Amino acid sequence: MLSTKGYHNLAMTNESLHDPSLTPHGEEQCRTLSDRFPSHNKIDLIVTSPIRRCIYTSLLCFKPALKRGVRVVALPEIQETSDLPCDTGSDLETLSQEFKDQEAVDLTLVHEGWNSKEGKWLPTSDAIEARCREARRWLEARPEKEIVVVTHGGLLHYLTEDWTESGKFSGTGWENTEFRTYHFLNDNSGDASMTETTGSKKSRRGSERSLTKKERIELRETAKKNWEQHG
Repeated sequence: MLSTKGYHNLAMTNESLHDPSLTPHGEEQCRTLSDRFPSHNKIDLIVTSPIRRCIYTSLLCFKPALKRGVRVVALPEIQETSDLPCDTGSDLETLSQEFKDQEAVDLTLVHEGWNSKEGKWLPTSDAIEARCREARRWLEARPEKEIVVVTHGGLLHYLTEDWTESGKFSGTGWENTEFRTYHFLNDNSGDASMTETTGSKKSRRGSERSLTKKERIELRETAKKNWEQHG
């Protein structure tokens, strides 16, 4: 699922804001999604980017699940793809202080340096692909069956390996608060690849034919080249 609208979305100049939170409209989007989300009772775990707008999206959208004791685990591997200030997370100490009263929020996987945008965390296609592969493997190994992932538009294409309509909006094919369902292929490739469920695809694209594996790879490479050329 893609997070709701943050202050950085209001104007390009706001991209200089460091780790901005949700706008009032973004909070309203959360309430709207919460009212129409059909599977609160099925959620076993919520996994979120440690970027503040994603944590708040998780807390506001899935209150019925939180009331049942479902945790919100922050996973650094699914952080934003760029190194703009608005896409750079806060230090662990800051996050720990801000969410200290939110018992559901689990920051144990967030370590100092996760927001450095260096080494493993570089904003390059190769580094992002490697992080997303690691995230998929971690998700696949989890004991929970139904996991909600709250993250960022560009990152979702790397995570799902689904680049369909990746240029539909600014940097992504996902709308704010859009949710889709995926399952793992269990193809023993080691990549923990996933595919969108038939019901999810049908609700978005009707009877449109799904891409073949070869077509998906070609689309991915084309999209990556366009993104790298245009920043």
